Amino acid sequence: MLNDRLVRLRADVSALGRVVVACSGGVDSCLLAVVAHQELGPSALVVTAVSPAVPSEEVAQVEALAAEFGFRWRAVRTEELARPGYVANAGDRCYHCRSELFDVLGPVAAAEGPGVAVAVGTIVDDLSDHRPGQRAAAERGVRTPLADAGFTKADVREAARQLGLPVWDKPAAACLASRIPYGTPVTLGTLDRVGRAEAAVRALGFADLRVRHYGDLARLEVPLGDLARVLERRAEVVAAVTGAGYLYATLDLEGLRSGNLNVALGR
Repeated sequence: MLNDRLVRLRADVSALGRVVVACSGGVDSCLLAVVAHQELGPSALVVTAVSPAVPSEEVAQVEALAAEFGFRWRAVRTEELARPGYVANAGDRCYHCRSELFDVLGPVAAAEGPGVAVAVGTIVDDLSDHRPGQRAAAERGVRTPLADAGFTKADVREAARQLGLPVWDKPAAACLASRIPYGTPVTLGTLDRVGRAEAAVRALGFADLRVRHYGDLARLEVPLGDLARVLERRAEVVAAVTGAGYLYATLDLEGLRSGNLNVALGR
């Protein structure tokens, strides 16, 4: 089954002729970037957005992957914070974020030649989640080769492992703005505080985590299997979080739940 999906993916990517792949550093978009390079060579350009909402280590990972696999890569600056709808952080924040990305990538694709497509690493699993960014992609004709070929997260990880991608087992991630509850404005200072808190906790050996922002209080989420380890290193974890500027560090006993802030939207 996976082999069939890989064949379909390669055929679809090859049929594009030339493509600009948006690569965030996650395993989905990294797989798409490598396959695009394998099928199209220099006719594929991989682009990574750089903004306050993107941890610098994500950009560095894509740059390292480009060096390892030899694909064309460049970083571009996006300005989500200049969009009022993004800053307002209502339920459609991701729409404004992705609109900014695709509006930046449009001219990049145009510079590559007429009719060059933009593609993203959307997968089947994303289609049933709250993803307003998909509307922004649809409005601009952005391609989704992985989803079109039927790739699930499990498929992506196995294909990435087979192709030798070092990120094949990388924990799922999302932009730092996803740590801020809907209705709380997104600011440069808040993104910086969340990013520094997560980096500090990650430096203690916790690879998979989220720091949810509630003013002066940070709510740390880790997988259930890591709860005991966090408590064992309580003092270090508290110091890491408060060192980033929070007054209070709390631990969510329900564990890590990707996208759990969507509960406030009734989803």
